[in-house]
Amino acid sequence: CSTTQAQCPQGKGLETIEPLVRSVEETPDPIPTTITGTIPTWINGSLLRNGPGKFEFGKDSYTHWFDGMAMMHRFHICEGNVTYCSRFLRSDSFVTNSEKNRIVVSEFGTLALPDPCKNIFARFFSRFQIPKATDNASVNFVTYKGDYYVSTETNYMRRVDPQSLETKEKVDWSQYIAVNSATAHPHYDREGATYNMGNSYGKSGFFYNILRVPPPEEKAAVEDSADLNGARVICSIRASEPRKPSYYHSFVMSENYIVFVEQPIKLDMLKLILYRIQGKSLNKVLTWDPQYDTIFHLVNRHTGKESEVKYRAAPMFTLHQINAFEDNGLLVMDMCCGDDGEVIGNFTLENLRRGAGEEMDKFYNSMCRNLPRRYVLPLTVDEETPLDQNLVSLQNYKATAKKTKPGEVYMTHEELYDDELLQYGGLEFPQINYDQYNGRPYRYFYSCGFGHVFSDSLLKMDVWRYPGLYPSEPVFVASPNATQEDDGVVLSVIITPREEKSTFLLILDAKTFTELGRAVVPVNIPYGTHGVFNKMG
Repeated sequence: CSTTQAQCPQGKGLETIEPLVRSVEETPDPIPTTITGTIPTWINGSLLRNGPGKFEFGKDSYTHWFDGMAMMHRFHICEGNVTYCSRFLRSDSFVTNSEKNRIVVSEFGTLALPDPCKNIFARFFSRFQIPKATDNASVNFVTYKGDYYVSTETNYMRRVDPQSLETKEKVDWSQYIAVNSATAHPHYDREGATYNMGNSYGKSGFFYNILRVPPPEEKAAVEDSADLNGARVICSIRASEPRKPSYYHSFVMSENYIVFVEQPIKLDMLKLILYRIQGKSLNKVLTWDPQYDTIFHLVNRHTGKESEVKYRAAPMFTLHQINAFEDNGLLVMDMCCGDDGEVIGNFTLENLRRGAGEEMDKFYNSMCRNLPRRYVLPLTVDEETPLDQNLVSLQNYKATAKKTKPGEVYMTHEELYDDELLQYGGLEFPQINYDQYNGRPYRYFYSCGFGHVFSDSLLKMDVWRYPGLYPSEPVFVASPNATQEDDGVVLSVIITPREEKSTFLLILDAKTFTELGRAVVPVNIPYGTHGVFNKMG
């Protein structure tokens, strides 16, 4: 990480962001917002967002930001007006913790302690049970067959009503398909099918599986229930290290291919078995292991066939992909990357609640900055392909790919930024005009800059930044008769630790990045993760 960290400005005198990670109350009934500027009347729908919103039960507190109970937010935009409502996801974890008034279900960074009412033997033996996965789905809103779900990275999702934010049934992936987890970042094709990835392991080893859920049927069932029927595994990729499979948060999809990035953030299977006995939380079993290369697995998404060629690159870690497209026999993949994967365990509430100035500066300056990178993967590598020759022959790419031995290609990336971006601390949470440009050549993406531990700017390589304001992932909404890629608006929820109850929904013109309007919400909202725009008829 030293390279990018050295280039990025050091934080100095950073303010506290403690108010952004406090528990808040829900606002189940829509409340009006105060509008300044003008909100285009053609925007008709809801920005749905997800993230942690409750960090304590009784005397127990979570230790990691990811562990907070899922809170769903809805900004409904219609005829130039905006209303806001929020609800906690009524997950089994939330309901059980609430009933017992303590933390009963373990989360990523917090181990639930055995029931104090049990006798000493029962408490001792409860340590040897593998904890049930949580259904606290606090990462994203996703759709399968036209239904909305909130998801995290376990085998459970929750179906939700996108209008009322009411929690519906719990859905267990393993009841439909042989996987025991799924990511919170699926991809959608133009026919309405959804693709995702999940793990499976058994006697024959550890596998990363690519899943496909078909589009909704013409005569979709009138029943109000989850429908993942027809879901199937289209490809199983064997882990290169069976006892140390890789952690992944998302994957790459172009028009014809899916690429799984096997990165050196490793899940130690032996530690996983021991961690429960030792009383350690799950974040302790993820380790950054840069002795391993990054391996890119190429799969044809129509046939499910995995390429026999392994594409390798230097160790890096990535959480979010920007876009990928094919160009003259090359697969171009853009993603946000860092050179140091230690970062995931760092988001403890203790770190995030540090005081302003020196304490916060020290934490921020120890963190890796993520920056946009391009890898270019040659698609037609066979026995005839010459060794040690750059196979990326198109002039507009600086990335390289060389066949180093039969069945193996080594890639170096191209940096997609100049020094100006470094002033904003790198970037994350990238979004594009997904409906029209996902998997296709594109020009623009929108993201958050990280001049603080939480994002403090909005970027379109044009910049929206004001001191003390922390924007959420920017979501692009195309205007009704759009002819150009950036015809539309960008929506982001802006929160501040400086003032109570002053969160607002910001609407920017996507072309010029100028402010069109804002809708101020009279309640506190915590910092969140991801969201989607749900168009209304």
